[in-house]
Amino acid sequence: MKKKSLRKCAQHVLIFSKWSRKSYSLFQTLNRIVVISVLTVSYLLSVPAVSSAADQDTTEVKIQYDLDEIEVSAQRAPAIYSQVARIVSVIERKEIESSPAQSVQELLGYVAGVDVRQRGAEGVQADVSIRGGTFDQTLILLNGINITDPQTGHHNLNLPLSLSQIDHIEVLEGPAARIYGPNAFSGAINIVSKQFDFNSIKLYLGGGSFGFFNSNLSGSFKTGKLKHSVALNRKSSNGYINNTDFGISNLFYSNQLNVEKGKLNFQLGASQKGFGANSFYTPKYPNQYEETKTLFSSIKWESNSKIHLTPVIYWRRNQDRFELFRNNPAPWYKIHNYHLTNVYGGNLNSWIQWKLGKTAFGVELRSENILSNVLGEAMDSPKKVPGENAEFTKLASRNTTSGFLEHSVYLYNWSLTAGLLSNFILGSDLGVNVFPGIDVSYNLTQAIKLYSSYNTSLRMPTFTDLYYSGPTNIGNPNLAPEKSATLEGGLKLNKKLLQGHIVVFYRQGKDIIDWVKKEGDDVWQAQNLTHLVSLGTEVQVQFNLQEQFGRPFPNKINLSYFNNNLKKENFDYISNYVLDNLKNKLIGSINQKIVKNLWIDLKVLFQDREGTYTEFVDGGWGSEVEYKPFWMFDAKLNYNWTGLNIFISANNIFNVAYNDLGNVVQPGRWIKAGISYQLKFD
Repeated sequence: MKKKSLRKCAQHVLIFSKWSRKSYSLFQTLNRIVVISVLTVSYLLSVPAVSSAADQDTTEVKIQYDLDEIEVSAQRAPAIYSQVARIVSVIERKEIESSPAQSVQELLGYVAGVDVRQRGAEGVQADVSIRGGTFDQTLILLNGINITDPQTGHHNLNLPLSLSQIDHIEVLEGPAARIYGPNAFSGAINIVSKQFDFNSIKLYLGGGSFGFFNSNLSGSFKTGKLKHSVALNRKSSNGYINNTDFGISNLFYSNQLNVEKGKLNFQLGASQKGFGANSFYTPKYPNQYEETKTLFSSIKWESNSKIHLTPVIYWRRNQDRFELFRNNPAPWYKIHNYHLTNVYGGNLNSWIQWKLGKTAFGVELRSENILSNVLGEAMDSPKKVPGENAEFTKLASRNTTSGFLEHSVYLYNWSLTAGLLSNFILGSDLGVNVFPGIDVSYNLTQAIKLYSSYNTSLRMPTFTDLYYSGPTNIGNPNLAPEKSATLEGGLKLNKKLLQGHIVVFYRQGKDIIDWVKKEGDDVWQAQNLTHLVSLGTEVQVQFNLQEQFGRPFPNKINLSYFNNNLKKENFDYISNYVLDNLKNKLIGSINQKIVKNLWIDLKVLFQDREGTYTEFVDGGWGSEVEYKPFWMFDAKLNYNWTGLNIFISANNIFNVAYNDLGNVVQPGRWIKAGISYQLKFD
């Protein structure tokens, strides 16, 4: 009788031997015993039976599935991709390596729901927004740590690491305040760095058009239980037109300590950028220049106790010098703009798994501070600008306390997560604000999932919104926070041949902040718009033809389309940001193996932008003109062999001239090539 029971139990054992993105969902394992082989899983599944599987004989009868699951930070408690009832686009390492993109900004441009408006090439400065939001409404995280800049969203992607150091990128589309806190208004982007399990050293050298040079030296090594990773990056260019030259240096170090009671992570990064800012903020003065210096550090502990505790402490410092005239200044121009922001933060996230699901709760304290000669309130006595012959004369600060509560339930084919953010800003008259949200999904089959969500969010005005005053801009210290409520629903498909999703979202925005002006005016003013409504659709499909049918079919074909319709109430102004949203975006890509170790990746992009900009012609302002739609073609050829990689890429192959951000001239055809070699050793 005992032998019969054991035999019956063995029939339910599942063995996962691959970590790949295939057609089976982990929902198949619910209420079964699971054995994990080859793969070490760093998170807990939602089934208590997992822990008991270690005693099972792996030679028993087994059913093997390919596992299409990775842990994503789309909930307060650990969640795997299939459990999340939201749209999370994950750009994995293989996709990063094959892509023609050479910067994070360019890479994000290949995601349908993401709008990337670059002022300069190669990540010098870019405004990144999600689903028709503005660049200040997107939260940026590095390894789960908030690095959003309180001065302006223009500095959010001052990252201390190069593209070659990134393991994957998660793009959470839609409001995420109850997950990440204030400013995750229209979405969040989490950039996750590599952490190697082996000793290695890697050297990369590249070059290309317009005097482009790129180099990266990185290494990983272990000392006892401590794993280290360090990288140094430098890239530069003479510029594609006058005053678009740049130089960027990055240094990034991280380590990880694994012990019996948990895991300790530390990261430290520094970035320095100097670049010609031709017409960045106004074409009236094209000889602009900017330099930024960014320091970032954090330490995080993740416990393995029954109540999982994850305390985090972080610090980010960003120093900015903006020159309206790089040389030959006008007689009335007396001094550059100097800014120094310091952000100090700490949070404690906790979660526990019990009979009724997973419950997460936590608190975050965040202090945002700025010293400036332009932004803030007048200081009693000035302070010297570090490294400059200038003084700070103004300052501003705000301290925010946020509390979180979330509960997740996974029951048969259902998944439900509900939670809220409670937010209080010290010294403000806003009081305590609560922002709830709920996500729910249902598995029709193993390959088809229906989902829906309702989430609310807020976004505090930046220090630039509040205080900036210049020749063409006037801030508004009386700005109120933005608020929104978003309802979305759709279908996710995950089959061996075909993967993708279809989603429809509806967002109501209140007190939306924008820089606006009347036609004929020269000065932009920051104001809260009355009401904005967005109705959008996103469709994404991936065909895995070679895996299904073999060669000579392409490895992968990806097609994605995004559409957004924005309506405004009683708005007679010209918008600088809010109303210049993407109306249509289409992306197609083909990844194909040519011969052994040689691959080609082709991408085509179509963009149709709403809104207008004031044309600047012959040194004077002209009329309002609409943004013209355009097509863009990129390609990359990759050769890989035993640690060696050689590539050649071409961006904007057909040399298309287009405007994507006012009068800022975009690069034409840009060809790059590079070689890298990674050596592994004991």
